[in-house]
Amino acid sequence: MKSLRFFLITVLFSVTNAAYAQMVTLNFKDMDINLLIDTVAEVTNKTFVVDPRVKANITVVSAKPMDSEQVYEVFLSILSVHGFSAISSGEVIKIVPQSVAKSDNIPVIGQNETKYGDTLVTQVIQVENVSAPQLIPLLRPLLPQQGHLVAYPSNNTLIISDTADNVNRLREIITRIDKADKQETEVIMLQHAAALEILNIINALEHKKATEAAANGTNGIPSIAADERTNSILINGDTNTRLRLRTLIAHLDTPLEETGRTQVVYLHYARAEDLVNVLQGVSDTETKNQEGQTTPINNNYKANIQADASTNSIIITAEPNELKNLQSVIRQLDIRRAQVLVEAIIAEISTDTAKELGVQWLFDGSPNGSGPVGATNFNNAGTSIINLAGAAAQFDKTGELPSDLSAGTFLGIGRFGSNLLNFGVLLRALSADTNVNVLSTPSLLTLDNQEAEIVVGQNVPFVTGQYTNASTGTDGATNPFQTIQREDVGIKLKVSPQINEGHAVQLQIEQEVSSISRDTTAGFITNKRSIKTTVIIEDGNMVVLGGLIDENLQQVSQKVPGLGDVPILGSLFRSQSTQKVKRNLMIFLRPVIVRDANTESLISSGKYSYMRAKQIEQKEQVLSITEQEDVPILPDLNQFITLLPASAK
Repeated sequence: MKSLRFFLITVLFSVTNAAYAQMVTLNFKDMDINLLIDTVAEVTNKTFVVDPRVKANITVVSAKPMDSEQVYEVFLSILSVHGFSAISSGEVIKIVPQSVAKSDNIPVIGQNETKYGDTLVTQVIQVENVSAPQLIPLLRPLLPQQGHLVAYPSNNTLIISDTADNVNRLREIITRIDKADKQETEVIMLQHAAALEILNIINALEHKKATEAAANGTNGIPSIAADERTNSILINGDTNTRLRLRTLIAHLDTPLEETGRTQVVYLHYARAEDLVNVLQGVSDTETKNQEGQTTPINNNYKANIQADASTNSIIITAEPNELKNLQSVIRQLDIRRAQVLVEAIIAEISTDTAKELGVQWLFDGSPNGSGPVGATNFNNAGTSIINLAGAAAQFDKTGELPSDLSAGTFLGIGRFGSNLLNFGVLLRALSADTNVNVLSTPSLLTLDNQEAEIVVGQNVPFVTGQYTNASTGTDGATNPFQTIQREDVGIKLKVSPQINEGHAVQLQIEQEVSSISRDTTAGFITNKRSIKTTVIIEDGNMVVLGGLIDENLQQVSQKVPGLGDVPILGSLFRSQSTQKVKRNLMIFLRPVIVRDANTESLISSGKYSYMRAKQIEQKEQVLSITEQEDVPILPDLNQFITLLPASAK
């Protein structure tokens, strides 16, 4: 092997003289590339790792000697010609096919850095004036199949991976193309059409082009604005774009076909009936202003304005100048009104603690009815001992248990049936804790300056009167009747929003929370919490409307005079009850201004998805498979939108 290596070096690299001991001449034909790699490694003192797919026979003809660096440059050119690349990885150089070289550790050079030769490099080039994606079709044919070229629209840059010489060539081409185009602003005065209408038409026509330009990361649509005061269109863009739009505006700015003094205006958002009174007032004011002018006017022809509710349109019959003025007023009033989503939060936390302890006595000194009878009957100790004794006597006769026992623990002892003294002692003890946590979040969406109301609750009947008429007939029948008034019990929210200049909302609010406490013989007892106020809130902010922090402590002590004050033994002749109620109630409000369809869709889809998720969660909690199939679930939002008609989307 050593003799063969020596033979190849002797044949392929001839030394010119002793002074140029490191200078060699490359001159060989149909040599195996792996043998060339071995010899170049010895001449340049570099370490190569060769991919198994690197196979080729090469031919090189040279007439002058070269040093080791020049030999390595020629070696790189040989690899490039045969579809291979040398990738530096630390102290090792990998020889791989060019098809996989771009995914390897290719060095990345800076914006102002330059390298030469056939070394593979990657460079990020910043494009300043033109669109980077638009350069891709121009530069792609200048790269080999193994080269890599891609645009990043977000910062308008190009990423190129190829040999250093080719990257330099492409960078020079990009520099010559990347020139600033002349941008100017042009004002076009309109003679017949309205500036706002022309602007809407141009925006609609340019919408598709703008969408395609945004997908490519370019600014394919110019800046267009309308000045209603001077009835003109302002265009900012390059020469070709301004010429195209100027031609389009000239075609649109033409007088309408003469149809007399009558014009039908179809409304998009406003109600025709509401707009008629406003327009009639504008017309009357304009007529009065013209009466004092020296220019003669046609007073015999007064503007006639009517509304057609079926088509939501306005029919105007007037002189041309007045007709144009009324059309301008309609355009400014017939706009999409903003909406306000009002979300209210009613949070209530209450704690009710009760403790009762009492002893009651009952005694009969003479069973024959001639002796004294006594009792301690305390009304704060629940069921009294007298009522309990009467119920016990009833139980002896009928066998029915008493139904009017109050809550608590009862302990009774006594002696009955004695000829001397009968007595009874009743001990009652009670400890109760009640915690209530109520959270209600009603929400309501309404138009600006439009009152709206939501009621969530029950319609409860309240008896307001009753009458019973005894019949004078032989059957003895009666004709009773009652008068009933029904009231809503639950949550009521009534709002009237007004959007001020900027992002503030003025709200007139009526909030009521009512519930049924208990049913008595006199009727229902209801709890009611209401608030009526007017506030100004910034869009999306939360404000507290009002609240109640209430603490009520009631302590009742009943005792037998004298005996109840005796230490220790006095507890047998006392009844004590303590009740403590703590209540925390707060009402919060959060308005959100909905100015466009996208915001409205976002809010609605969020609420829709929340309800659907709750339904799915409830269905998963049902154990029976049969019952799971019967649980109603909202359809998927995308599927629901697909089922809607095209006009509703």
